[in-house]
Amino acid sequence: MPEVATLDELNDRIRAWEVDDNTRRIAGHANTIGQDFHAELPHLAPLPVDDFDPGLILHPRVDRSALITVRMVKYSVPAHLIGQRVRVSLRTSCVVVFEGRTVVATHPRLGTRGVTRVELDHYLEVLRNKPGAFPGSTALAQARAAGAFTAAHDAFWAAARKTSGDVAGTQALIDVLLLHRSLPAEAVIAGITSALSVGAISPDVVAVEARRHATGHTPATPAAPARGGTVVNLPPRRPTNPHQVIAQLPEDTRPLPTVTAYDELLRRRQPDPAPAPSEAHHNTPTGTP
Repeated sequence: MPEVATLDELNDRIRAWEVDDNTRRIAGHANTIGQDFHAELPHLAPLPVDDFDPGLILHPRVDRSALITVRMVKYSVPAHLIGQRVRVSLRTSCVVVFEGRTVVATHPRLGTRGVTRVELDHYLEVLRNKPGAFPGSTALAQARAAGAFTAAHDAFWAAARKTSGDVAGTQALIDVLLLHRSLPAEAVIAGITSALSVGAISPDVVAVEARRHATGHTPATPAAPARGGTVVNLPPRRPTNPHQVIAQLPEDTRPLPTVTAYDELLRRRQPDPAPAPSEAHHNTPTGTP
């Protein structure tokens, strides 16, 4: 019997065995098992249109903490589902939550009763409106423990709070975390790293760099400013908190502007003076009466 740590590991081994078995040839047969299967495939009945769900279907209600209870274990779902009933497929190794026909949450199935598993992504909209609750939230603690909240996120958070204050800095971090919904994790991390390398503490810069990384586009010029300066983020308004740190502009060493070159445009060519009367008489042709 195979010895495995999880059911997923056993399933991966079975898939590998099935691939290897296609090349096996049964005694007395000219073809391999895979060749015989492809010969019989056109004569088999088509697969059902709907996928078969091997799980136990349940319909729990989402409580005010965006949690559902499944077999004495609590799992988080997106906060916009609070107060609604959702469809849950309780499977051998995971718990899949549906909103209609759309999967909105997937958790590994926990076997210990009374425990709670939450995903940070499910609470981002709520935490953005209440950024003060973010540092001590259970969702953040579990994200750190699972490795989903990385050192790059921490570095961006620290830089954003130093530049814009605790509230605005935390909201900027949450805007970056929301990028994980549409971009791969490694692309978002690469975007954070690129933004920090030039001092651009902005979710918009992170989004641009993350999309560039996700599409495999390499910029023709370096991301740093052309003259080797530092990108400085100005606060959108004057701080109301006297302890809030404001980014200082670097000293401007450029020469003062001059309009000398434009003065050349003011010079106008003077018209030629009219000829004197004596000159006009002297130029009169001879022989005229």
